[in-house]
Amino acid sequence: MIEIKEVVSNKDKKAFVDFQFDLYRGNNMWIPPIKHDEIKQLNAQTNPAFDFCDAKFWTAWRNGKCVGRIGAIINKDYNKKTGKEMGRFTRFEVIDDSDVTKKLFHTAESWIKQQGMIGIHGPLGFTNLDNQGLLIEGFEHLPSIASVMHYPYMQNLIEDLGYVKENDWVEYRLKIEEIPEKAARLVEIIKKRNNLEVIHFKEKREMKLYLKDVFHLLNRAFEELPYVTPFTDKLINSATKKYIAVLPPKYIVIIKQESEVVAFIVGLPSLSKAMQKANGKLFPFGFIHIKKALKNPEVMDLLLTGVDPRYQKLGLPAILISELQQTLIDTGVSYVETTGMFETNFKGSTTWKNYDHIQHKRRRCFVKEF
Repeated sequence: MIEIKEVVSNKDKKAFVDFQFDLYRGNNMWIPPIKHDEIKQLNAQTNPAFDFCDAKFWTAWRNGKCVGRIGAIINKDYNKKTGKEMGRFTRFEVIDDSDVTKKLFHTAESWIKQQGMIGIHGPLGFTNLDNQGLLIEGFEHLPSIASVMHYPYMQNLIEDLGYVKENDWVEYRLKIEEIPEKAARLVEIIKKRNNLEVIHFKEKREMKLYLKDVFHLLNRAFEELPYVTPFTDKLINSATKKYIAVLPPKYIVIIKQESEVVAFIVGLPSLSKAMQKANGKLFPFGFIHIKKALKNPEVMDLLLTGVDPRYQKLGLPAILISELQQTLIDTGVSYVETTGMFETNFKGSTTWKNYDHIQHKRRRCFVKEF
């Protein structure tokens, strides 16, 4: 018999977070999150997204053992933006069992229907800084901390319930090599022609001055993308506090024109192996592994890139990656992992295809209308 239990108490939240650690134990391609951070995401008191989202979470149990989990989110700001009343399923993890899957989805779908929604899509999070998409290709490659890991059977379990593809994200792995002289000259021409100022950082205090500008630019740059809503001041403050502690300033590049931030790129030394060693806990030793990984990286994760829509024709992405690339070469970085971009982003994919690359991962958002 399968029992579905709503996540309410602190004990429930711990079981919800712990289940993924049981499910992926021994899988060397899974990156454990920090448990404390995951629990904070489930609490309205510690997750600013609850200001514009409603959410519930459930676990599935059989014979006293947790065998699956799912969450449901209604992002009211996104529904207002699109004019379509949709719910989201989130944080779906399950053993390879269709009965457990049906019960979990039935529970999430029923709650979403009760809220007056006309359909459901996912996996999606509260915001686009949350985990998005189900991994359907690239199971043999270690993900970045901004990506996801799932078992192949999960796609079949979801599709068997009538879900179909809505959108795919693709990810690339780039080999970092010397910048061709021709490309370097072109970047300099673009900078001079458009009166662009490129800013590199040495100290966190310098970087901190620009973080809010970066998030406001992100709001403009991502405004038309699916699943995206603007970052509120509370979300910006929360994200700034979270990332300021780990982001090395030298891997951030900002472009300004006439004192206005018009583009940025944020790199972070890969923490994937360090997070595996930490195994969900910063203390007593997890932070040591993370600190060590930040010092001498071989792989860099591109966390975020943003370009003001008004300046998209200026070739700013080429400047950003070229400026960062020189820092990566000087640091000894050999490879870059990109975050997911929509497969329909042909401009972005063209930029990455200028490098020795592989397109190695694909994540999918599914949809089902009631």
